[in-house]
Amino acid sequence: MKAGQFSNEQIVAILQEVEKGEKTVTQLAQEKGVSDATIYAWRKKFGGLATRDTTRFRELEKENARLKKLLAEKVLENDVIKEALSKNF
Repeated sequence: MKAGQFSNEQIVAILQEVEKGEKTVTQLAQEKGVSDATIYAWRKKFGGLATRDTTRFRELEKENARLKKLLAEKVLENDVIKEALSKNF
């Protein structure tokens, strides 16, 4: 299974296996078909999350993306207005 095919819940479950210490990161990576670097990247992103928190995390990521888009649109709008007002008519 490719890394993009894992759900957030599956990723957190894999990270919990690593935290238990029963298997090394390398062993789990080989078992799951991903690289060690992928597991470390997941740890950086999802470290400390419980499985139930991943849904909220996904919602927050979507909301953050929406807000960034709105901000970018407003900044662009303001730049266009400033440019239009700065021209001498």
